[in-house]
Amino acid sequence: MDNKIKKNLSELRFNLESKDWVVIATERAKKPDELQGKKTKQKCVFCSLGIESKPSLVFSQGKKIENIDALPDDWTLMVIPNKFPAVTHGDNLQERAEGPYSLMDGIGFHEIVVTRDHLRDMSQLSLKEIKEVLDAYQERYLELMNERFVNYVSIFHNHGSGAGATINHPHSQIMAIPITDPDIQKSLIGSRRYWDFQQKCLHCEMLKWDKEIGDRIVFENNDFIALCPFASRMAFHVRIYPKEHLSYFERANEEQKIALAEVFQIVLSKLRKTLGNLAYNFFLRTSPCDGKDHSYYHWHFEILPRTSIQAGFELGAGIEISTIAPEKAAERLRM
Repeated sequence: MDNKIKKNLSELRFNLESKDWVVIATERAKKPDELQGKKTKQKCVFCSLGIESKPSLVFSQGKKIENIDALPDDWTLMVIPNKFPAVTHGDNLQERAEGPYSLMDGIGFHEIVVTRDHLRDMSQLSLKEIKEVLDAYQERYLELMNERFVNYVSIFHNHGSGAGATINHPHSQIMAIPITDPDIQKSLIGSRRYWDFQQKCLHCEMLKWDKEIGDRIVFENNDFIALCPFASRMAFHVRIYPKEHLSYFERANEEQKIALAEVFQIVLSKLRKTLGNLAYNFFLRTSPCDGKDHSYYHWHFEILPRTSIQAGFELGAGIEISTIAPEKAAERLRM
């Protein structure tokens, strides 16, 4: 690895107390931030794609373009490498110690999923357009999961400055990394423990109860269900689950992706109707691609409207405060 690349390489550092990993990525400080009140006359970087960036995946009206060297004028979605990546592709993953601390090179892949329309966020897309986004997620997941050193693929979407977005143009991000992120690791541990003791899926049992009670359900179709979790992390927190016990998002078939797109479209539009153009995050929770058996896990998407800011108690105690009961939030979203 040449010195220039090594110098700019991020690091994954292990927290000895919490057993969590953090990323130290100083190059990310150089990324543009057009949502902090800074006026610019420059063209949107995502509206001029195909000129500045070499895409890894292109869709046009729901169809994958095989010859991406000849970019069509009517492209509707594109996946490109992140210009300011948190992790970087490399041929070696160096793990080392510094005194009592452990760290490794920030090796991996960081990509951007860009939808063509500059003005419409995910909550305003059609069913066909959301299905195209899900197709792109799955297509890149299947490609990246087989790359060397990749053990987990994180897919997430930030809308609005309050959710961490720095560019107005709607886009999602995909990060393929050598570690399993701390949040999913905790979820895996809890799910595995329940499976070992009860021989049942923890999430399936929660869904069974929620369907019986019904007061936290926002919307459902034959294949998927959206609900406000019993212990919601914040107001209007929504999870979208496959009703069938499925452990791996990347194995979803066409029928399932269409059904998922319908639920996504309806839930996001309900959130926009109820909360306005509020900042939100959503992210995928699925089994790692580390070659181990995670059939006890139940994949799902989490949607977190940024109805509040984490303050001292939340950051210090690690306990979230929600300002509305999930039952009441679901009731309002069903209207």
